[in-house]
Amino acid sequence: MSTVSIERQRKKIHPHKFTMWVAIGSMVMMFAGLTSAFIVKSNQAGWKTINIPGVFWISTAVIIASSITVQMALRSFKQREMNQYRFLTGLTLVLGAAFVVLQWIGFQQLWEQKITFRGSGAGQFLYVIFGLHAVHVLGGIIALIIMFIKAFAGKVKLYSSVPVEVMATYWHFVDILWLYLLIFFLIIG
Repeated sequence: MSTVSIERQRKKIHPHKFTMWVAIGSMVMMFAGLTSAFIVKSNQAGWKTINIPGVFWISTAVIIASSITVQMALRSFKQREMNQYRFLTGLTLVLGAAFVVLQWIGFQQLWEQKITFRGSGAGQFLYVIFGLHAVHVLGGIIALIIMFIKAFAGKVKLYSSVPVEVMATYWHFVDILWLYLLIFFLIIG
């Protein structure tokens, strides 16, 4: 293979990474559409605003911490520090699960405030938008479980970091998306 061919190969984006970026672009458009609809609907008569429960701040700290641990796990994988990689992947998984539990507690607090999906106003959008985010986080947790199991299953023969990079990118995306949604509902909601 010539040097030029090798350079072209290095400059190409891996198909899995490309697919991840297309999916992220689609998700950004979906959440942008939903938050835009929220802004339009919030100007209608009878709109009820909500107060975000404090537990959502704790869940924010947890998901930020999980974003740090997934990045550290990626670095450990690239440096072939497999014990550290396993530990950090497991820690990211635990933090992701803690985020989901804290979100559940936050929604219970909203329910206690009589903010339900059937009500009018911001509550409907909050349940749909945060619920869709939760689905994406659960997808990330499933991927983390698979990565965690693979980290312990047999010896790694090929140290391709692409799957770990794709997972880290996705996890950073759900982190940034949560920050956007929380700030959006604090400012606009």
